[in-house]
Amino acid sequence: MLHITDWSVIVSEETWHAARLIPTSGINGATEQERRATSALLAVLGVVPDFAKALLSGLGAPAGSVTTFIEVPFMLGESRIYPDGLIRVRRGAREWTALVEVKTGKNQLETQQLENYLDIARAEGFDALITISNEIPPTPGQHPTAVDRRKLRKVALVHWSWSEVLATAIVQKEHRGVSDPEQAWILGELIRYLEHERSGALDLDDMGQHWVAVRESVAAGTLRANDPHAPEVVSRFDALLRYASLRLGQRLGTDVVQNLSRKDLADPKLRGAELVKSLADSGVLTGSIKIPGAVGPITVTADLRASQVSCHVDVPAPQTGRSTTRVNWLVRQLKDAPDDVRIEAFAARVRGGGAAELLRAVRDEPKVLIEDPARELKSFRVARVATMGSKRGRGRGAFIDTVLDTLDGFYGDVVQNVKPWAPAPPKLRDPVAPDPDTDSLSSTDLSSQDEEVTIVTR
Repeated sequence: MLHITDWSVIVSEETWHAARLIPTSGINGATEQERRATSALLAVLGVVPDFAKALLSGLGAPAGSVTTFIEVPFMLGESRIYPDGLIRVRRGAREWTALVEVKTGKNQLETQQLENYLDIARAEGFDALITISNEIPPTPGQHPTAVDRRKLRKVALVHWSWSEVLATAIVQKEHRGVSDPEQAWILGELIRYLEHERSGALDLDDMGQHWVAVRESVAAGTLRANDPHAPEVVSRFDALLRYASLRLGQRLGTDVVQNLSRKDLADPKLRGAELVKSLADSGVLTGSIKIPGAVGPITVTADLRASQVSCHVDVPAPQTGRSTTRVNWLVRQLKDAPDDVRIEAFAARVRGGGAAELLRAVRDEPKVLIEDPARELKSFRVARVATMGSKRGRGRGAFIDTVLDTLDGFYGDVVQNVKPWAPAPPKLRDPVAPDPDTDSLSSTDLSSQDEEVTIVTR
C-alpha cells in the first residue's frame, strides 16, 4: 500500500514543471514546429524593442514601433499564397515592411517559394524578404538558396540562421541589456525555447554527406581540384567558422566575425575555389575569425592529411629591449597557458620561419627562440594543435567538436590573456636650475638645450 509519506515525495515541488510562456510540449510535426517558432520569434520582436533593433537595424529598418503578423494571405495570379510572417516597422511617416519565411529542423528553403514571395513583396511595395532556417551560408550576405537575381532589384533578400537569431538574443539579454525587466524575461523565454531540441532551431551538426568521401580522398592523395563534392565540404567548413564565431561571440557578449578580405566578401565563389585548390594540393582548410580587442585574428587550420586542427595568433613583439626581454614579455602573459602551446619567433629582415619551441622549453630558457642575437625579434606566432576528429556529425570523435573545442580553449587559455605591447608614455624632464656662478655670463634665458652645454670659467 502507498503511504502518504511516499506520495508526498512524488508530488514534491522539485517534480513540478514551471509554466512556460512558449512551451515546447505539443509540437506535432514540422508544420507545427515552424508555425510555433515563427509566432514566438515575431511576437517577441513586437514587444522587446531592444531585440528588434539588434536584428533589424542592419536591414535598413527605422528604430520605430514593430508590428508582426503570421500567415498573412496574398494573391499571386490565381493562387492564394501564405508567407509564414510579416514584420512592419513604423516611425513617423516612414514605413518598412518585410515578409518572413521560416524553416526548422533539417528543412531547407525552396527556390520557387522564395521567388513567389519576392514577387509578392515587389507588387506590394515591401522592402525585404527575410528567411530563417538552420542553413548557415559560408560568407556573410550570401543566401543559401539561389534565386533569379532580377527579382532582387527592388526587394532585399536577407537570411538569418537560427544560430544567429539565438546568439543575438543571448548577447542582447546577457551582455548589452534590455531596458525593461519584463521584456528581459520575455526575451529569456524565447531563448529558453530556441535552446530546446524540440524547437527545431538546431546547432550546426553535420559536415555534409560527402565529408567522409572527400576526407578519405585527401588522406589518400587522390583528391583533385575538379572533384564535384569538394565545394560542399569547403562551404561547410566556412559555415562552421561562422557558427564558431557566433557561438564564441555569444559567450563573450561581442560581435565575433569571420575575418574575410574585401575580395572574398565581394565574390564568395573566389574564396571557395581557393579553398578547394588548397584542399586538393595540401589537404588543408583554413580561415580566421576576428574578436574585438584581441591581439590579432585567430587562424583556424584543419590539416586533413595530418589529421590535426590548429589555432594560432600572430603577436607583434615589443619595439624596445633585447630579444630575451621581448620573449620574456610574451611568456609572462602566458603564465597560465598549457605547456604544449607552441611559440615561433620571427626576426626582422629574415625570410622564412624562425625558431619554434613548446612553451615549457621557452619558460626554462627564453634564448631557445633566439637564433641570431644581432637581429631583433619583430613578431611571435602562438599556436595550439589538437588531434582532429573524423566523424561528420557531432559528439566525441567528431570534426565539428574538435574545431569548436580547440578554438574555445585556445582563446580562453591564450588569446584573452595577451595584450598588445605599447610604448611607455614619455616623461617630463626636470627643469634645469640656473647656476649662480655662471648666471651673470649667460646672454639668454634658459633653453631646453642648456643641459647639453657645459660652460667653462677660468
